[in-house]
Amino acid sequence: MITCIIQARMGSTRLPGKTMEKITKDKRVIDFVVEQLKFSKIIEKIIVAIPDSIEDDVTYNHLLSKKIQTYRGSLKNVLDRYYQCAKNISSSVIVRVTADCPLIDPEIVDKVITKFIKNKFDYVSNTHPRTFPYGTETEVFSFNALEKAWNETRNDFDREHVTPYFYKNPNKFSIGNVIQEKNQSNYRWTIDYNEDIELVKYIANNIIKKPILTNDIINLIIKNPNLLKRNESHN
Repeated sequence: MITCIIQARMGSTRLPGKTMEKITKDKRVIDFVVEQLKFSKIIEKIIVAIPDSIEDDVTYNHLLSKKIQTYRGSLKNVLDRYYQCAKNISSSVIVRVTADCPLIDPEIVDKVITKFIKNKFDYVSNTHPRTFPYGTETEVFSFNALEKAWNETRNDFDREHVTPYFYKNPNKFSIGNVIQEKNQSNYRWTIDYNEDIELVKYIANNIIKKPILTNDIINLIIKNPNLLKRNESHN
């Protein structure tokens, strides 16, 4: 099974509570992530993996009300949260997306999954090197690779960030990357700061079509070049 596990938490150091920030009148950040990913033609299951902590109860209750499948696990050991979640649902292929990316592009996600499947890699992303905008980060890896990382690494950074053990050890894993001819890595609509939230709100409220794709956003920015100034200090 190809499962997208969305990593989310309320306790962000830079922007606490961003997972539940309202983007439109009736949708929050986590709603947008899930909604965008539902347009993937390849993902078979979507599950949100959140910490088993009191401050994340609000996210859990929200997802429950939306009938979105949720898994709760370790707050700091996110590698363990992913491993236990994938093991619990018997997933053979894991797509990792974070709640920092409410405008994740399902077409880009499918490109990364396709490269993973066709080439039998252990790990594929679109970030090493990066040619896609910030906010479209997609990583795909096998359960076997995840289990290997879970068993082997004792590094706190690796366990908090899930995938560094893969690309830090190219001798242990078969690694691929999706690149595009036109480098769009100067664009940024990931959510780390208040200015990012404001930019995403503007985009989401001014592009009516679903899903919102990368080209839709870039076309909006071309028509409104001042949009880039909203969060340019964080690029």
